[in-house]
Amino acid sequence: MGDERRRTPRFPFIATAEIVVKGSPASDPERVTELSLYGCYVETVNTLEKGANLLIKVYVEGKYFESNGAVLYAQAGEGMGVGFQNVNPHYLMVLKMWLIEAAHNKFGRK
Repeated sequence: MGDERRRTPRFPFIATAEIVVKGSPASDPERVTELSLYGCYVETVNTLEKGANLLIKVYVEGKYFESNGAVLYAQAGEGMGVGFQNVNPHYLMVLKMWLIEAAHNKFGRK
């Protein structure tokens, strides 16, 4: 992964997430640990296959974000990178606010 190139920075970010896959019940609460404008990293032992389509819901400090997405990569038993797709403008505003706050280390690891 040393050659990894991202379109935008990724920031430490701690939040609760729910993963919904069409035709399946919602996941148990998961944990987001990193966030960018185009996706996030979700710590979970129940990873999905690369390319799996999903709906991700993220909750932190009384705010809520959701987006359709797809699994970009999975690390079995550890977590997965999720790319956001077709983000609603309202949720995009929430995401951008979180990124500004994360850039100032408000949501960093404690």
